[in-house]
Amino acid sequence: MARREVLTLSPGAMSRLLALAGALAFGGGGALAQQGGPAPVSVAKPIVKDITEYDEFTGRFEATDFVEVRSRVTGYLDKVSFKDGGFVKEGDLLFTIDPRPYQAAYNKAESAVTVAQSQFTFASNDLERAESLRKTGNISDQTVDQRRQAFLTAEADLAGAKAALESARLDLDFTQIKAPVSGRISRKLVTEGNLVTANNTVLTTIVSLDPIQFYFDVDERSFVAYAKAGLNKSRNLASPVSEVVVAVTGDKEPTRKGRLDFIDNRLDNATGTMRLRAVFDNPDFFLTPGMFGRIRIVGSDVYKGVLVPDEAIASDQDRRVVYVVGDDGSVKPTQVRPGPKQDGYRVIRDGLKGDETIVVNGLTRIRPGVKIEPKMTTLPPSREAS
Repeated sequence: MARREVLTLSPGAMSRLLALAGALAFGGGGALAQQGGPAPVSVAKPIVKDITEYDEFTGRFEATDFVEVRSRVTGYLDKVSFKDGGFVKEGDLLFTIDPRPYQAAYNKAESAVTVAQSQFTFASNDLERAESLRKTGNISDQTVDQRRQAFLTAEADLAGAKAALESARLDLDFTQIKAPVSGRISRKLVTEGNLVTANNTVLTTIVSLDPIQFYFDVDERSFVAYAKAGLNKSRNLASPVSEVVVAVTGDKEPTRKGRLDFIDNRLDNATGTMRLRAVFDNPDFFLTPGMFGRIRIVGSDVYKGVLVPDEAIASDQDRRVVYVVGDDGSVKPTQVRPGPKQDGYRVIRDGLKGDETIVVNGLTRIRPGVKIEPKMTTLPPSREAS
């Protein structure tokens, strides 16, 4: 038969063991037992005030004007007159195509105009003499008609010569390639001495920076909500919902103000989204085409909202609860439905009316039904968002 040993505890050890078991069974209640009273915790009334909810979407900045600079004439690149990556103004000289062939063509066209002008003057005077002789009967009608024909031909030749001169002048002007818009220029894609083909060779690109546009997509559900709020009524882009702010990488909160100026005319069937565009002033040229950003849009009308600190919200499996303090000092968990952040607090969409007293600090020291020692505090109207 196996031998059985019996462990005997002294009265002091037994007391300590029972105290430890009580502490494990009641958690924070053990601390209460040792203190001999309710646990002190901070309580406060929720913030109740008029709020407006906001929605955020991601998108990218794009230039208002984007130009691929090409030459309008064919020739060899003679000179580059800008610094790679610099800023240019509309009308600044960028490239020069060898102008000598086009200068020669212009001179030739100018000479043709001089010849045509002299022929036109002679034919005009000849016709005037014929008309005078016709009155006295000293010239036949056929001769008058021939001189009139010569005059009309000379007149047409002069017009053609002037048109050819204008075309040659344009070609000569086009050898100087100037900036069509103001903005930041890229690098030169063709170096001096290379052949440039008219309307084909891309020499560089220019993007305008001020103002700058921001394109983003919103889901159908959000777009319907915006339409009900007045965004899409006759494309009313002057409504309050059209005022937006944007943040770029590294910004904690959107701060740059802009406005919506474009809504597409249909939802994308593949993605179920609507393309929108906002425009922002960019006097410091910080915002750059292709840059990623987060845009914030008004997501609701003004309503009376209940706000609580994030630390006042506890998790109970798949629920979110707030501990409400009763008149007798006991706490009761109340299920809530949290919303977005507002002024550093969490919006409570459902579960609180706003007149309750809730625990805002010391959640680890309380249990449902256990009485506490409430220390009333007042939450500031807003605080730094964490």
